[in-house]
Amino acid sequence: MEPTLPCLNLRPGESDRIVAGHPWIYAGSISKTSIGPEDGSVVAVKDHRGRLIGSGFYNSRSKIRIRMLSPDVVAVDQAFFEARFTEALALRRRYLPEATSFRVVNAESDQLSGLIVDKYEDVLVVQTSSLGMDQRKPLIVAALQSLLAPRAIVERNDAAFRRFEGLEDANGPLAGSATGPIPVQLNGLQFEADPAQGHKTGLYLDQQANYRAVAELLQVRPGGRVLDAFCFQGGFALHAARAGAAQVLGIDQSEDAVRGASRLAQQNGLGERCTFEVANAFDWLKTQAAKPFADSPAFSPWDVVILDPPSFTRTRATVPDALRGYKEIHLRSLKLLRTGGLLVTFCCSHHVDAGTFLDVILSAAFDARRLLRRVAVFSQSPDHPVIPCIAETEYLKGFAFELVR
Repeated sequence: MEPTLPCLNLRPGESDRIVAGHPWIYAGSISKTSIGPEDGSVVAVKDHRGRLIGSGFYNSRSKIRIRMLSPDVVAVDQAFFEARFTEALALRRRYLPEATSFRVVNAESDQLSGLIVDKYEDVLVVQTSSLGMDQRKPLIVAALQSLLAPRAIVERNDAAFRRFEGLEDANGPLAGSATGPIPVQLNGLQFEADPAQGHKTGLYLDQQANYRAVAELLQVRPGGRVLDAFCFQGGFALHAARAGAAQVLGIDQSEDAVRGASRLAQQNGLGERCTFEVANAFDWLKTQAAKPFADSPAFSPWDVVILDPPSFTRTRATVPDALRGYKEIHLRSLKLLRTGGLLVTFCCSHHVDAGTFLDVILSAAFDARRLLRRVAVFSQSPDHPVIPCIAETEYLKGFAFELVR
């Protein structure tokens, strides 16, 4: 146990949410502090009656004044991180037993607020978004080396939210050496992760289980034409082609993403069935939906339409605009889908819950005069676990629908 810790007391009524499991304590929830807790230090937290709630990292510069780590007073040393990482790895091995690339630590989901660790085969990429975690990178690296013995550990710390913790960007190797894109296996297909240039820590891992689930839906309808809008590296496109699609078209506005997807299709032996095009998906869908076949689903050109756009909103204030955007792409996509076809759609915005997302889809179906049958519901892969009392841990939701008429 650490020496006697600086202690902070919460105001009346502020402890219930923390006791229930949410790790964030804001400045307005704190009634008083002992003298001089240092930013980044571990502090003890008590309720307004002086009863211990737990301990966490303190940062006076952050709106999230304390990030809870444990309901007890703990020593945050290498052994602490090894124990938490061991628990996190056991969860991944239980629910993704064949995966060789996955998220090892998902911050609040693994009781390590402010820390993300992604595993790309034998390379680990670390993100620290809290001061307390950032100060303990040597301990984190040592614990990861002890448990996973990676070829390299790289930090990718250029996210804007680090500035709210008083942290500057920090990118580069923490241990070992890894240069250039890393070959990554997802469900037996080859992709690439580039910690220096790619999205997030180099690649999207949260759809790994959904790639497989959607491919299974497509296996019972082989030989169809598949449209993968917002395709990025072609995750759904390549899985669809391997599942038996006769023709797959991927659309993305990023030239780099389209070049990468085309290259990966060739590397996976799927180049003859996959085509990728640089285009703004909104504009492309609008143009296609204006064609004459859009009024007759029996003659529509696509057997499967997959929508996996980036988040349309980062704040609650812009949710109405985001909902209009989601409705627009669904309305136009439904006009491209053949009767009996499959619409697969995802939303990765935390601020748009599954019920609201479903309402938008059904509103678009009503306007398009289409009738949908729901055949599957999706969430983020198990390496991005959801803690229901921490709403922020659940962000990805999706559905698959058959077009009845």
